[in-house]
Amino acid sequence: MLDTPDLLRLLHPFLAVTVVMPLIGVAVYFAVQTRQRRLAVANKTKSTIAPVVGKEHVRVGQWLAGAVVGLVLLGLAHPIFKTILRENAWAEDPFRVIFVVAMYGLTLAALVLLYRSSARHWRAIFATLTGMGLWLLGMQPGVFRRGYEWQVSHFYLGMTAAMLMIFALATLPEIYKSKRWRLTHAVLNTVAVLLFISQGVTGVRDLLEIPLHWQEPFIYQCDFQNKSC
Repeated sequence: MLDTPDLLRLLHPFLAVTVVMPLIGVAVYFAVQTRQRRLAVANKTKSTIAPVVGKEHVRVGQWLAGAVVGLVLLGLAHPIFKTILRENAWAEDPFRVIFVVAMYGLTLAALVLLYRSSARHWRAIFATLTGMGLWLLGMQPGVFRRGYEWQVSHFYLGMTAAMLMIFALATLPEIYKSKRWRLTHAVLNTVAVLLFISQGVTGVRDLLEIPLHWQEPFIYQCDFQNKSC
């Protein structure tokens, strides 16, 4: 039986499957269409792909970047605030609570300003602040980072994908102006797609390893190294 903590824990994978993954598929589709149309124009051949496909790719890409950052923030919120409540951090360490809340607010504000900025230096600043906010929150107590297997860590792979989305958002004007930037964008976002695929695998693995809320006191008494209870 799922209780409230279990349902809250499922919000992150639910939104990943219903919102982020479909956006990835649409963004990749428009990316391929945009590339094909660009090649047809360069070769002076007629293309059946509508000119609007490039704008649609940009729009969906912007939605995807925001959705990925929001999903990371949501995924971090459950373990962070669960730990804060369990440890009664407001009484023991109020600065920690204030810091976490402030970082959530500042990270969201930096993301909004990144969307609205046009000057290169401001985009660089707000992209850096958004990324820093995610990492500072990710390093909070309670977040399961799987540091002992960082190569297959859902946390580290997901954070890398989020950084690539922020970078793509920050460099959007340069992609229009330079072929080198377009190639860089294509290569980095191909890596991002592979990271998103890995998230599907590592996310399911981590869900299988997390017991239900009422089972935790019993499960965590087991010997995980020797696989015995």
